[in-house]
Amino acid sequence: MKMKKFINNPDTLTDELLEGMELANHDIVEVRGHMVISRALAGADRVTIVTYGGSGHEPAQHGFVGEGMTDIHVVGDIFASPSPQPVFEAVKLADKGHGVLLLTLNHAGDMLTGNMVMKMVEKEGLNVRKVITQEDISNAPRSNADDRRGLAGAIPLYHIAAAAAREGKSLDEVADIAQKYADSMATIAVASRCATHPATGAEFGDLGDIDMEIGMGQHGEGGGGRQPMKTAKETIEIMANALVKDIPLVKGDKAFVMINGSGSTTLMEQWILYKDCVHYLEDLGIEVVANMVGEILTVQEQAGFQLNIAKWDDVTLARWNTPAHTIAFNK
Repeated sequence: MKMKKFINNPDTLTDELLEGMELANHDIVEVRGHMVISRALAGADRVTIVTYGGSGHEPAQHGFVGEGMTDIHVVGDIFASPSPQPVFEAVKLADKGHGVLLLTLNHAGDMLTGNMVMKMVEKEGLNVRKVITQEDISNAPRSNADDRRGLAGAIPLYHIAAAAAREGKSLDEVADIAQKYADSMATIAVASRCATHPATGAEFGDLGDIDMEIGMGQHGEGGGGRQPMKTAKETIEIMANALVKDIPLVKGDKAFVMINGSGSTTLMEQWILYKDCVHYLEDLGIEVVANMVGEILTVQEQAGFQLNIAKWDDVTLARWNTPAHTIAFNK
C-alpha cells in the first residue's frame, strides 16, 4: 500500500517536527538540537526528571515536557533511541543540586542508552537514579518483568513522580515513588491495522487476513492474540480481565484507566472503550478514580489502542490532581 504522509524530506523528519513543535509551543518548551527543555526548568529547586526515546510516537514523549511533568526529553530519530551523550548532557543540564531521575521505557535501544548514561554519570559523580517502566503483560509474566516492554503507562507515572518532586521529596524518595507506581500498573495493546515507517514506508508487522491482534507491540512485535474483530465490550473484557489478574486488583480497590489511541482509532471508539472498561471494573467492585483517554503514545497510523490500568491509593490520587502544563497534558 502506498504511504500517504504530508512530509518533506525523510532524512529531516525529526528536526522538522521539533521545529514545528517549538514554534507552536514556545511558551512551554525550548528546543536545543534534539533536546526538548521545559521553560519551567529555569526556576526549579527540586529533583528534576529526564526522559528520552525515539520520535514518531507523538505526542509522547516530548509532548509531556513542562511544568508538573518532565523537565527535559531527549529525542532520537524515528523509532530509535538517542545516543548516550545527549542524554548525559541533558542530565547535567537538568541537575539543580537535588539529583535527577532518569526514566526509561524497556526497549533494547533505550536500555542500552540508559545503561551507558548511568556509567557516565557515576564516573562524573552525579546524583542520578534510573527507573524503568516495563508493564506490557503480553510478552512475559510478572515474575519475569525485565522482559516486558514499556508502553504508554510511563506517561501518568511522569506526573506522579513530578508531583512528588514538587513536594520536596529527595531523589531516593521520588525514585521509590516512581518505582512503586511502575510496579502497580499493567498494559496490553491491540492492533487492527499496522503502521508504516514514515521515512521508509516499510510496514510494521502484518496481520494478514486476521482482523486484530491482542498483545501486538508498538513496533509491530507479535503478541500471539490474533483473532476475528470483536465489539468494544468484548475486546475490553478480554484485555481488562488480563490486566486485573496481573496487577492484581480486587473488590474495593481504586484504579486509574488509560485508553491510549494508537494513531488512527477515533475518539468515538476511545470513549466507547473507556465506558465499557469502567462498567467492567465497576461490576468487579473496583472504583475508577482517574483516567486518560486520547492519543498519548501513538505509532503513526496504526489502528488499535493500549489499555493501561493501575492500582491507586488516595496519596497517588492527590498527586495526580496537582497542576500540570505541557503541550499534551494540562490539569
